[in-house]
Amino acid sequence: MESIKNRFNPVSPGQLVKDLLGGVIVALISIPISMGYAQIAGLPMQYGLYGSVFTIIIFGLLTTSRDFVFGVDAAPAALVGGTVAAMGYAAGSEEALHFVLTLTFFVSLWLLIFFLFKAGRIVKYISASVMGGFVTGICCTIILMQTPKLFGGSPGAGEASELILHIISQLPEFNLLSFGLSAASIAIIMIAKKFIPKVPMSVIVMAAAAVSGMILPFESYGVRLLPHVDAGFHGFAMLPVIESADQLRDYLFSSLSIAAVILAESLLASRGNALKDGYKLDSNREILAYSAANFMSALSCCCPVNASVSRTGIVRQFGAKSQWLSISSGITMLAVLYFAAPMIEYLPVPVLTAIVVSALINACEFGEAVYYFKKSRTEFYIFVGAFLAVLIFGTVYGVIIGVVLSFVSVIMRAVTPPRAFLGAIEGKQNSFYSLKRNKESRAVKNTIIYRFGGDLFFANIDTLQNDIETAIREDTKVVIINAGACGAIDITAAERLLMMYEELKKRGIHFYITEHVEEVNDQLRQFGAGKLLESGAVRMTTALALRDSGIRYPYPIEDESVTYILTGEKTTFRKKRFEKSIVRPAHISRMAKGIQPELEWVFGSKAEEYREKIAQELVDKFFDSSVTLSELEDAEKHTLWGRVNMFDEDEILDRIENKLEEELAKDPEKLAKAEKVIHDRREYIEQRIRTMDPGAIRKLIDRRKSFLESAGKKAEDE
Repeated sequence: MESIKNRFNPVSPGQLVKDLLGGVIVALISIPISMGYAQIAGLPMQYGLYGSVFTIIIFGLLTTSRDFVFGVDAAPAALVGGTVAAMGYAAGSEEALHFVLTLTFFVSLWLLIFFLFKAGRIVKYISASVMGGFVTGICCTIILMQTPKLFGGSPGAGEASELILHIISQLPEFNLLSFGLSAASIAIIMIAKKFIPKVPMSVIVMAAAAVSGMILPFESYGVRLLPHVDAGFHGFAMLPVIESADQLRDYLFSSLSIAAVILAESLLASRGNALKDGYKLDSNREILAYSAANFMSALSCCCPVNASVSRTGIVRQFGAKSQWLSISSGITMLAVLYFAAPMIEYLPVPVLTAIVVSALINACEFGEAVYYFKKSRTEFYIFVGAFLAVLIFGTVYGVIIGVVLSFVSVIMRAVTPPRAFLGAIEGKQNSFYSLKRNKESRAVKNTIIYRFGGDLFFANIDTLQNDIETAIREDTKVVIINAGACGAIDITAAERLLMMYEELKKRGIHFYITEHVEEVNDQLRQFGAGKLLESGAVRMTTALALRDSGIRYPYPIEDESVTYILTGEKTTFRKKRFEKSIVRPAHISRMAKGIQPELEWVFGSKAEEYREKIAQELVDKFFDSSVTLSELEDAEKHTLWGRVNMFDEDEILDRIENKLEEELAKDPEKLAKAEKVIHDRREYIEQRIRTMDPGAIRKLIDRRKSFLESAGKKAEDE
């Protein structure tokens, strides 16, 4: 009751009008889509309209989502249609109608069971890439099913290979006018979506086609029209009786996969909406709403219903913000059934099919696949795997494979967690930094410090062992595993760590595990690797492990060739920076202080790119100000990044000065003023250095100067 109250709080008259109008638009858009999906599910098309009345109203009353649209949709329709075909029922027959009605009822029962067991928690184990590939595969399968209807043929059934062969077999039925109507409809809808997305073009196309069907003799040219639909709502149905245990088993198995898809797809999509709009979604209450809506769909003789991402996206463009839209949509659909049903029989089949195909194209998530390809090849391959599973093996097996892929993706992340070789920064005694991400970090001499970012178990211990074995050199004396992210270990990993300790000991190499939580020590003891604890191979910190092995602060540093071996990256130099680095010791302070620039810690190899962006941003602000020191300080506090630390600022000031020399070349007075401001800011930074031991600073500067001079000469020669 409380959730209903929260979603039907009084709204302003203007907002209420938007919500009610949104419901009308949802109903009108749902007319062709619901009829098309009902046919895909093996039902007479008008049952899609019956399932879009009280089903939607019940969902609107129970859901905690504010503006999500529920109704007859692609994924459940395809699953049901495939099941109907597999059972041998003719689409649209009385047997198919009874089967779908009962199947929908069992879907609602499964969803009720999910609600009672709080199964919403399971959804977090299904990745977005799996669901995206699965939904896209279903959409493409339905498009292949419906393709023959675009040119006057009959729809197909089965997997992708069978559907393609069916399309070829239907080519003799090709009707040019049917194809022209469908192609024009798809083109108009897709172009309108791009340029005038707020216009419900599918509704306009449907109305125009129906009027044309009344005026023009389409049937005489071989274009099929939809059958006659009686006006009014047919009433509620009685559920058929289950006749045998085998029949009950068929219903239970088939409905379980459909319920799982409805749960996963609807909950993932509605959660995304709630996050965008900043309100909390009650996942378990949502499952109850799904169950009740599907129960009402069964009573309406319709197929299982699901969240509709495409229709939700459309209604959000019109500003609807409450479930008054669902109430309005159900009432509008009821009015259509009583007052506009006779118009439906004038609608050409190719146009209805084109509207459905357009909706399916919009529901495909190929854009997400491109995003995954650019950002994460693993997620991309999972998306493709789920997509191909549906196309090749069908929707039911696609569900099973999709769930397996979800767990595979979790395992893959656990098997290959973030990991890095660490080094020391001169002047920093007890902290160690990634050699790859931090340019001041250097490998400790004769030592491998390896950070593993996850729990250790049978599936990833090989990764750890291979990384370390590859990194060991002839002069390696110490191997330290920084296990700060490890909270658990299994018996296989414990045994392998003990074997590594014994093997490295024979080779004269000290082996340590450090930084992990105390519970890991208990597990090592429990799993028979207590020797690691008793021999001192387990240490609380990496610094203590180094001290035990005889390496004390200040840590001896390897030359850069070893860092290159461990990271695969060479250090690059910019000649223009060397001169200022030699003359001005500000950035040497990070070595003396042992403090790492924050942008390197955050962005790694892209730190230079971000410094350049911030420098350009500050330069742009210089042109709009009087260039005072206070304004420079204020600008630094309000960059896109935020306040940079002084070590990043030191390097950013270099870039600002270089840019100003180019930008203000024709304004010497303003350039001199800007340089004075930069100089004053540098003075402040360098004052911090003067508080240090002068001898230590001089030593660091001389060492850095010699290094930069030789590196600069080398870079110049290259």
